[in-house]
Amino acid sequence: MHAPLPDPRLRTATLASHGLIAASLLLVMWQGLLPGLLCVCVGFFCTRWLSPRLALPARQADRQAPRLAATVVALLPLLLLALALPRTRGLILDAPAQYRELLGFLARTVLELRDRLPSDIGAQLPEGAVEIQRAMASYLASKAGTLATTGRAWLSGLLFAYVGLLIGALAAARPSTPGLTPLAAQLHLRVRRFGETFRQIVVAQFWIALFNTCLTAVFLLAILPLTGHRLPYTMALILLTFVAGLIPIVGNLICNGVLTLVGLSVSPGVALACLAFLIAIHKAEYFINAKVIGHRTHMGVWELLSVMFVMEAVFGPAGLVAAPLFYAYGKKELQASGWV
Repeated sequence: MHAPLPDPRLRTATLASHGLIAASLLLVMWQGLLPGLLCVCVGFFCTRWLSPRLALPARQADRQAPRLAATVVALLPLLLLALALPRTRGLILDAPAQYRELLGFLARTVLELRDRLPSDIGAQLPEGAVEIQRAMASYLASKAGTLATTGRAWLSGLLFAYVGLLIGALAAARPSTPGLTPLAAQLHLRVRRFGETFRQIVVAQFWIALFNTCLTAVFLLAILPLTGHRLPYTMALILLTFVAGLIPIVGNLICNGVLTLVGLSVSPGVALACLAFLIAIHKAEYFINAKVIGHRTHMGVWELLSVMFVMEAVFGPAGLVAAPLFYAYGKKELQASGWV
């Protein structure tokens, strides 16, 4: 017997849902709404996680638990911001200016590399290294110039992120609707798979980035000062460690390069200590990656690097963050359809 042909309405709804999701993701990238999208997912999962923990045995209280959880998720960031703003106002509001100064500082450090190294090591550098230093310094300076115009975009990104958090919390508190139409059911399936991918990749990477950031903060704020050394731009470096830690593979390289260069501006010994510490952290991170992420995503390193390279070329730094999530989601959809 032949297998029954799929319902034409279902097939049309499936194709339409794929097109709508793809168009939505492209719109998110083109309009710079990625922080909002990620925070929609964060708000949704935080509310869903918190709801059963706030539920009481009474039925009425159970029905109110999702609304209470959504309220907590919506108000908690405002409360934390109100408590932390007096201490972190400059770090939050002036972040683009701080990183512009940091990039300029790195550019000067690269140009002075021969002078900062011990004389016997500096003498071994080939003459062609000067041109490489100038190219690197020019690249860093150009990125610093780009950051000069991102102050307003940074504040807009924070606003979009909070609005996304509200949307996710409200969506999680909304009761489920039975009897969806074909298109709505297919969109619901697409969104559910995207949420599963987010939980597999971004949530795990978040904890890995938090682990790296905590250890880096201990190193920069406690261990180095005990030796009589302090790195400039310490708080900016800690925040960079967390943000770059959300980017698999490439984020580690960024952190290694920046922290080692800043350490070199103090002394070669400090640069060596920073590099050794970062290597130790990333060895521990590989173990955590194996335990937390494992083989659930079925992504090879070459696949991930290729997609990140293309996404960064098309969408800039946001493409680096979105590439693992979007690629894993697309692969999940292809696997569900039996194409790969």
